[in-house]
Amino acid sequence: MPRKLPPSAISSTIDFSADGIQHGFLKLPYSSDQSAWGAVMIPITMVKNGDGQTALLTGGNHGDEYEGIISLQKLSNKLKPKQIKGRVIIIPMMNHPAVNAGSRVSPIDGGNMNRAFPGHPQGSITERIADYFSRVLIPMCDAALDIHSGGKTLDILPFAAAHRLPDKLQELRCWEGARLFGAPYYFYMEEMDATSLYDTAVEKQGKVFVTTELGGGGSTTPDTVAMADRGIHNFLVYSGILQRNYIDPPDEPKAMEIPSAKCYAQSEHRGIMELAIKLGQLVVKGDLIATIHSVERTGQAPEKYYATTDGVVCAVRHHALINIGDTFVVIAKPLLST
Repeated sequence: MPRKLPPSAISSTIDFSADGIQHGFLKLPYSSDQSAWGAVMIPITMVKNGDGQTALLTGGNHGDEYEGIISLQKLSNKLKPKQIKGRVIIIPMMNHPAVNAGSRVSPIDGGNMNRAFPGHPQGSITERIADYFSRVLIPMCDAALDIHSGGKTLDILPFAAAHRLPDKLQELRCWEGARLFGAPYYFYMEEMDATSLYDTAVEKQGKVFVTTELGGGGSTTPDTVAMADRGIHNFLVYSGILQRNYIDPPDEPKAMEIPSAKCYAQSEHRGIMELAIKLGQLVVKGDLIATIHSVERTGQAPEKYYATTDGVVCAVRHHALINIGDTFVVIAKPLLST
């Protein structure tokens, strides 16, 4: 028999059963050189109006991805109980230490929140936060939306995404949520390693889950923030919680798929990358996609990389300096039917 886990050390300053609007914190004790009896304080807002569905909305899973943080902070200031039926839990900065540092991972323990699930109540700070989501917040919700972008190291075509799942009805509900989010693209994604993702933790509990990638480069644009604003609104409408109409995107979203690991091009060399393609470009197998120039010596022939599959360039590395193991191009395939 699996060993029963001890309770989470995280406590909430809000009452998840109470109607109305509450702003508070998830408090995780953390003793450091700066504060012997300190705590990691993760901001949280809950808006509730009677019985109904619960949506769990998160941003800042990675601390250098900002669209979700901005749009969810705006939502926490404007969403009113009279506008909804049910409950909306808003956590704009899921990995709050990483957000404060402007980094992908936590400066406390180096933890990548989206590789820490299901977590552990006696693990690292990041694992303890993941555990609280796994055992407290995810069981409360019916649908979860986690807003990502490419952060400092990737530029990505803006899309919402779902995954292929064993439960085809659940998969269809996630896929429809991704479509209705209203980004320019919606994807089926085959992750490089889904084992410890937040996505997987939500899906294993049978919930609707939609994630996004809304640009990148460690910044925002008016367009990407508008996509996040619209997508959050539409996700709450789709969840049956927000009593409003859908907001139509400027153009009909295009269906795509990242079907396998061979769609991810990873470097086997260290150097300066010269991209031969651009975001959104159609490529065919064998096309030159990048050249990597040595940073060790002159007079050394550069290394050339070629597309291993046909498709559309949906992500590229933002930084030209590249190391062995870095993903520098991702190719997606258009879906003609779903």
